[in-house]
Amino acid sequence: MIPSPGDGWVRLSPRKLLLDPVKAVGQAVVPVVVALVGVSQSDMRWWPFFLPLAILAPLAFGAIPWLTTHYRLTEAQIQVRSGLLNKTTSTAPLERVRSVDLEASLLHRILGLQKVQVGTGVDDDRITLDALAAADAQALRTTLLRRREAPPVGDPAEAGAPADAAPDLPPVPPPAPALLARIDWSWLRFAPFSLSRLVIVAGALGVFSQFADELPIWNEETATSVWSWITQFAVVAVVLVLLLGGLAGWVVVAVGGYVVQWWGFLLVREHGSLHLTHGLFTTRSITVEEAKVRGVELTEPALLRIVGGAELATLATGVEDGVTQVLPPCPRDVAVGVGGAVLESAGGLTVPLVAHGPTARRRAWFRQLRAALVVVVVAAVAAWWFDVSGAWVAALAVVLLVAAALVGEASYRHLGHTLTDRHLVAGSGDLARVRTVLETEGIIGWVLEQSWWQRRIGLADLTATTAAGHERVLVKDVGLDVAVALADRATPGLLTPFVQGTVQPV
Repeated sequence: MIPSPGDGWVRLSPRKLLLDPVKAVGQAVVPVVVALVGVSQSDMRWWPFFLPLAILAPLAFGAIPWLTTHYRLTEAQIQVRSGLLNKTTSTAPLERVRSVDLEASLLHRILGLQKVQVGTGVDDDRITLDALAAADAQALRTTLLRRREAPPVGDPAEAGAPADAAPDLPPVPPPAPALLARIDWSWLRFAPFSLSRLVIVAGALGVFSQFADELPIWNEETATSVWSWITQFAVVAVVLVLLLGGLAGWVVVAVGGYVVQWWGFLLVREHGSLHLTHGLFTTRSITVEEAKVRGVELTEPALLRIVGGAELATLATGVEDGVTQVLPPCPRDVAVGVGGAVLESAGGLTVPLVAHGPTARRRAWFRQLRAALVVVVVAAVAAWWFDVSGAWVAALAVVLLVAAALVGEASYRHLGHTLTDRHLVAGSGDLARVRTVLETEGIIGWVLEQSWWQRRIGLADLTATTAAGHERVLVKDVGLDVAVALADRATPGLLTPFVQGTVQPV
């Protein structure tokens, strides 16, 4: 039940008594098993005392949060009181509520519960209610978002309203949620081209490595027999089968991870916020207040760009990490359309960027070639030390230098900038192409940096500082005059005391 403003303190859902003990038992399984093994090897007479304690203690500790947590909603605040020995009271003014996120793990969903996290835009502190009944969590979210929008209640005469104004006008119904995007399962074709699932593969390899040494295959006799068996077949065929098997495994992992993460994906605009819902086993409902959104970031990783895909994230203040991915890997046209809807202008995502010129191209090439040469030198020293044929070093040098040239050219082609009526647009990225669109009103300062080499060739790195997203937007390797002109035009008057004469056009 959601408390009405002014009511007393309310407990969380009684079903939390089933949720927390189960989690506590899960967390205590390993130490309890270790303790049981120790007791069994020392003295069996302690079993009648230890076994009930090992079972009841996690259950008791799991029940404490429900017994000690209360919340209430007043006319001006949401308040949460918790703690057994150390009492803690957390409060958030309703007009400062910036986000109300809902999350439900598989166990939450089985019990019909949801976790509510209320953000106020102050650091990463959030008020958390774990757990409320699903209907109560949805009602609390709606109530908090609507009360955030409601004007303060006061005397109509003080507000400037006429004394004879009609006092009983019917309330204006809130606008219906506007759909921005929903899951389209044809987007699954982009899953294998997104490398975000490599974390799952790395985790699986890490687990395998924990016990791989105990397998009987890691000895000379077994390895020799396995190699003899492989050489009975065409080595090329064996390698091809392994590659196809690895590719098939990767497709399964990538598609499965995509389905689990983005199941039921829905992005809507309501109550002045962007509301994102997704997740198969653990469902998440994330709210980003549109008034705090300062821009978007369109990312096109190299593999995803080959098949015409992209990802979109918002840059906002007052949310955790500042960057919220609001679209899964999807067609670039969809990402551009949704980004335009968020910005209320698609120009920043489609307008051509101003190139940074041949000097910036040479610097992009030099940066990559320098890194490749360092690797080649290290490889040459290692080859000399271990008496390895120089042909391998030469082949490695050719491959690395060609790759460095290709990456350097791609890095330059991704560079660029422009300035629209409302937004600063910056292009960046080496393999991935990133376009960042930031509202000029969200720029709070500028940083102009020049390395020793940049000073010699007349280039500079211009950084727009902001409270949103990554807290900085970088325009790399741009002409010094162009950088000053860009900053002066984006924030008129901010650089006036530092600009002499007429600045160059952007």
